[in-house]
Formats: sequence, C-alpha cells, structure tokens
Amino acid sequence: MTQAVLGAAVGEMMLGKHMGNRALVWGALFGTLPDLDILFTPFFDTAGNLWWHRGPSHSLLVMILASWALAPQLAKLWKRDKISKALAGWFVFAVWSTHVLIDCFTVYGTSVLWPFHAPRVAFNNLFIIDLLFTMPMLVALVWLAFLRTKKQLPKRRRLNAWGLGISAAYAVLSVGLKFVVSAGFNADLAKRGTVFNRRIEAPTPFNILLWRSVVDRGDEFWVGYRSVFDRPSSPVRWTIYPKGADALAGMENLREVTTLQWFSDGWWIARPHAKGAWIGDLRFGETRSWGEKKGMVDSRLAFAWKVMPTETGDHLRTIMPNRANPAETLRRMGRRIVGDREAWEANPRLAGTTVSLPEFLAVEE
Repeated sequence: MTQAVLGAAVGEMMLGKHMGNRALVWGALFGTLPDLDILFTPFFDTAGNLWWHRGPSHSLLVMILASWALAPQLAKLWKRDKISKALAGWFVFAVWSTHVLIDCFTVYGTSVLWPFHAPRVAFNNLFIIDLLFTMPMLVALVWLAFLRTKKQLPKRRRLNAWGLGISAAYAVLSVGLKFVVSAGFNADLAKRGTVFNRRIEAPTPFNILLWRSVVDRGDEFWVGYRSVFDRPSSPVRWTIYPKGADALAGMENLREVTTLQWFSDGWWIARPHAKGAWIGDLRFGETRSWGEKKGMVDSRLAFAWKVMPTETGDHLRTIMPNRANPAETLRRMGRRIVGDREAWEANPRLAGTTVSLPEFLAVEE
C-alpha cells in the first residue's frame, strides 16, 4: 500500500495538471511495478527468490532502461493529455526511483547497484510497515481526489504537497532519532569497554520510538533495545546470541548457505538439526512471547530457514515463526517506549530453531 500511495502522490505531482485523477491511478500502478518481480517466484527455488526479490527490478540500471523504453509508448497513449515523451520518461523514473528509495529505508536491503557485485543498500531507519509514514499521503490523496475542477487544481497541489511533506518530514525525523539512539548504544558499549566489529540499529515494528541494536562481536551477537526517551546514562540490557558457525560444518560451500550468508550480510546465526542446519537472520527482529515459562521471554527470529542438503528438490525451506499475541506485544512495546523495562525484558530463550527445547541465552546487564 505504501508504494502505491507514494506512486499516486508522485503521479499527481507530475501529471495531475494534465490528467486529473487518472494521474493517481497511473502513479499507483507504476509505484507497485518494481515489486511485480514476485510474479517470477514460481520459477525460482527459495535461494533464488532471496536473490531475485528487490534485486534487478530495483536497480538503477533497470529503472533508467524502463524509463527510456516506456516513454514513447506512454507519450503516444497520453497524446490527448499533451504529455511529452520527456515528461512521460521522467514520470516513470520518478515513481520507480521513489519506490526503490523507500525500500532502501528498511533493513531488507535493495540491489540498487545491480549488476555490479555490491552489498544491498539498507539505511535501517523505517520499519517495513509504518502507517505514520503512509497515512499523511493517503489522507491527502483521498481528499484531493474529490477536487476535480480546474479551479480546484491549486488546492489539489497544496494538499498533495502537504501529504508528501509530512511523510518526508517523518522519514527525516526517523533518521534523526536513529542518530540519537545510536549514540546511546555506542555510549553504553564504550562504558563497558566492549570490542565489536560492527553494529546496526533499526526501529521495532510500526514506530520510530523503540529501536533495536545488533552488535557483531565475531563469534557472537549482542541484541539490545533502547527507547528515544531513555536517559543517555540508561544501561542497555544485551541478549547474547552465539553465532554457531560450527552448525554449518561441511555445508559452507552449499549454494543455499552462501546465498543466505550473502542475503543476511553476515548477520546470521546457525544451529544444527537432524537434517542439516537452522539459520536465522538477526537483522529483522523477532516475535516475542511471554509466559510460556515464568520469568522467561521466548524469541523466534522473524526470518529463518532450514537447510537440508540431503533432501530432494529445494534444499532450503523458510520457517514461519509462531506469531505472538499482537495486542500483548504492542501493549508491552508501548510500556517499554515510556520506560517500563520490565514489561519488555525477561530471561531470554531462543525458540523455533527446529530443535526440541528453547535455548537459554546469556545476558549482559
């Protein structure tokens, strides 16, 4: 929905004067076009789809070629609206590139520089779904869609500018808040004298007030949470996830394993199981459930897979985590944002790793 709404807003900005509400429809259509790469998923196995989604269709090269190739046909189609070939080409490029830009704001990563061998671009400043980013544009578009006369055109443009402006301001605010919490995480690690290789921060679901940090310490990862309202001196409670690289012994060169290592940009942990290995990507956070055992919180990584080298067909299977109670999670998240650490933290266990019992995890207070 976010990509369609953003595309419609860009369509209104560039073509609304000529096409009215049809500009919204065309903008929404081209705003979702890059994600139609999912239509090819039946032709790939799991590893292939990890490479393909947000891959070539989201690259700078493809968006330039698409703009150049589609411009003449669109100009011909919109001849009565007096849309030039240049304007049609810039419309395609603007809608396509803003789609890719928003994707770059999330932790998933986007292959902007394909076909060059380069890491995916990920700024980690917005969750993949954030209604506070989408709603200002959506409200403005619904409102302006009822303003159809030429006399109302200036008001349409103002409404669209307000919607885009508020959403852009929210995105800028998320970057600023990320710097704030990043400084807090960094100060906590420095106070402990913790040596680490790299660190990432990303917001928790649906907000930019509670952030999650993952620290790479080589053989282990530390995961901690921090609210933008926490005092600078407030300590972070770090949960320690051993990397478990030994679980992949003998499978290091398997295509599925190397693809996961590339896709996760090295932010993976592994555990053995009877048919191969379990691999989880720590960047995407986890679903949390309380109360399965008193004083415990069970975490299931949102992105995880089973690697089964001896199985026929696809050697990689996606594991869907058991969903925690969403109402309880949001309630506890809200309490953690305002400073109630006990509502969010507990003795941690890693669950859902395809082994029989959850794994108790160490904590650095």
